[in-house]
Order: sequence, then structure tokens, then C-alpha cells
Amino acid sequence: MKKTHPSLISLQAGRWFKLIGGASYQHLPAIRNLALAYTLAGADCIDVAADPAVVSAVKESFHVVSQLPQISKGAEFPAHRTSSELPLLMVSFSDGEDPHFRKAEFDPTRCPPDCSRPCEAICPAAAIAFTADTAGVIAERCYGCGRCLPVCPIQQIETVTRATAVEAIAATLLEQVDAIEIHTQVGRYDEFMSLWMVLQPHLHHLSVVSISCPEQAGVIDYLWQLYEGIQPLPLPLIWQTDGRPMSGDIGRGTTHATLRYARRMLQSGPPGYVQLAGGTNAHTAEKFQTLAREMSPVSATDVAAWPLTAAALHSTLGGVAFGSFARRLLSSVLAEWSTEPLFASAVHLEERPSCHDSDSLASSLLSLQQAVQLAASLVAPIKGAAGNASPWPSDQAGDRANVLATPAEPRL
Repeated sequence: MKKTHPSLISLQAGRWFKLIGGASYQHLPAIRNLALAYTLAGADCIDVAADPAVVSAVKESFHVVSQLPQISKGAEFPAHRTSSELPLLMVSFSDGEDPHFRKAEFDPTRCPPDCSRPCEAICPAAAIAFTADTAGVIAERCYGCGRCLPVCPIQQIETVTRATAVEAIAATLLEQVDAIEIHTQVGRYDEFMSLWMVLQPHLHHLSVVSISCPEQAGVIDYLWQLYEGIQPLPLPLIWQTDGRPMSGDIGRGTTHATLRYARRMLQSGPPGYVQLAGGTNAHTAEKFQTLAREMSPVSATDVAAWPLTAAALHSTLGGVAFGSFARRLLSSVLAEWSTEPLFASAVHLEERPSCHDSDSLASSLLSLQQAVQLAASLVAPIKGAAGNASPWPSDQAGDRANVLATPAEPRL
């Protein structure tokens, strides 16, 4: 990966946008569609599970992007990207128990016949169903948010962590991606370094390393310890300030936790690019820009002159990652398909992108345009285009209402 890759330039300029697909989310049609829409909207990074099938699904969406100029009938998209300008593809690992890597489980035969099934109603991923074909948790859809756990009337829902055997997949998987993220928690230095020793020989294939840690007592000191432990690091380093994990679609107040955490990191954290995550939503962009003005220790011109590796000797604001909110934002479009075909009949089957099945956005130009428009409403403000585009397209007002239908939370 060239150091001048557009995504790395965005990181250095504080305009980095990352889509979090979910470290345990494995619903391939949704992953393909989300990656396709956010790539065309201008995302800099797509972060997904360390699963070869999931990585392949994202690469299929990238192939669609490469074919669009020939098959989209002149349709315009916010980002027309060549093969050298595609988002960085990132996979996530964990050094121990982590909510991002868990899935819900329960025995549906134990459910009372008269149960109102609040678990099914509250699941943001539609991962719980009671039908003739499916009863219980649909594992590939579950991304571990845990919202079903407290609402079960008989408290039978549990979670299980399905750890990836890193040693078994690192050699082949890391050759197919551009970046890695390691999830850790305060007090797991030895576990982190053990995982780092497995990943370190493969760093020469990568362009970015990210470390994600929730805000806990002693977190700044712990991250400094990690920073010293991984030196020398010849790659840009991102600190993901995971304020309130997997909560961005709940209400506007969830974004305040990651903003507070990011401010702490910028004030006293180790060198690297600080990236907001955990509770990010439609209200994050404005607050992100305010934070950038308040906390930037140097001018944007000076930052641009720094080497990408280690962000000089400073902690600087790099961008924002969106997960549950970004996925929910597109849910209405992904659920409804138009019959308008994307592919002209003159395009031979073997020349079409691989995402041409009925579950793919690539089967409908209208649906693809709608999805990209919605995705761009989230990407554009972070990329610095807020003054040129409405954060919410006027013809998508209904989608805005659906996404923000939950009551606003009190300010944290």
C-alpha cells in the first residue's frame, strides 16, 4: 500500500471515515451491500470479522465498484474509485473476552408459549426469529450487542465468545487485507503482547494498525504501556476510543462517551491518530468538528507535513468510525428491492460483478443509489463536505425518522 493512498491522507488530515461491519458479524449479503454502499459514499476503511468468507464478501463489493463505470448507465455516485483508491480492508482480533466477539444463544424450546418475545423485538440485527424455518438466534446475523439479555422474561439468553484461531489464519488472511485492529482491555498487557507476537511477522503486508480499548480506570497509562511495548512500529497507529460500544443506533446521547474519551486521549494519550467509535451517530460529526478545533495542538498544514508513521510525537485527531448506526441507516433500503436492473443486457454474465444475486444491491440501480445517498449523508460531514450536502437527503426524511425513532437519551 502506497503511503500516499487516499485513505491514509484522510487519516493524516483528520477526515478518516471507517465503517465497522462487526467483529463477529457474518451475514454475507448484508456485509457485501454495506461495503458497496459505503465504498461508493467515500469511506476510507471497512472493518470486518477476521473470517475468510467475510473478507471475500467485501472484496466482491470492491469488484462491483471497479465495474460500475461500464455498467451503471452513467449513474453518478459520490466516490468514483479506481482499484488503487478503494478503502483499506481491516480485520479485527481480540486478546481475550470482548463483547464485540460474542454471540447470543438460547434454547427456543424453553420459551413459554405465551411469551411476547421481547428479544425478537429489540434485536437491531434481526438476528432472533421464530418461524417455521428458524427458531432462536441466527448466528451469522448476531454481532453481540447484548440488548436481548436483560429483556428475556425467563433470563435464559446467554452469550458465547467464538475466538478466532489467529495462528491458523494469520499467514493467509493477513496477506488479503490492508489493516488490523486489536481489541484489548486494561490489565491484559501480557495477553496483548502474546497476540502481537503472532501478528508482528505479518505487519509488512499492512498499511495501518489500530488498537481499540474501552474507557476504564487506568486506561491512559495502559495505552502508554502498549505503545512502548510495540515499538518500533513502522506503520500509522490508530487509537480507537470505544466510548459506548455498539450503541450508536440507540439515541443521540451515546456519542458523548467517545467524545470525552477522545478528549482525554488528545490531552494525555500516547502518539497516534485518535479515532472516535462506540456510540457514534448522526450527531457525532458536528461535535467531532468542534473537538478538532478545540484540541488540535497544531495547524492542519503542520499535521500534513508529519510522517504518517506514529503521527510524529503527538496524539492527533484522525477521524470517526461508525458501526451500528451506519448499518441501521441503510436498513430500510436493504429491506426493499426495486425491479430496475443494474446490468444492461449487453453485459455478458462472465463480465458482471460477482454480487449479482437477488440479495445484492448490485441487482438494483435504484436501491444502490438510495443506499449510497444515505451512506453519503453520514460520510460527507466527516470528510469535510458538510457545507456542500445536507446531512440528511430531503427525499429520505422517512429514513431519518426510522433511524432516530428511539427516544433521545439524556446528555451524558
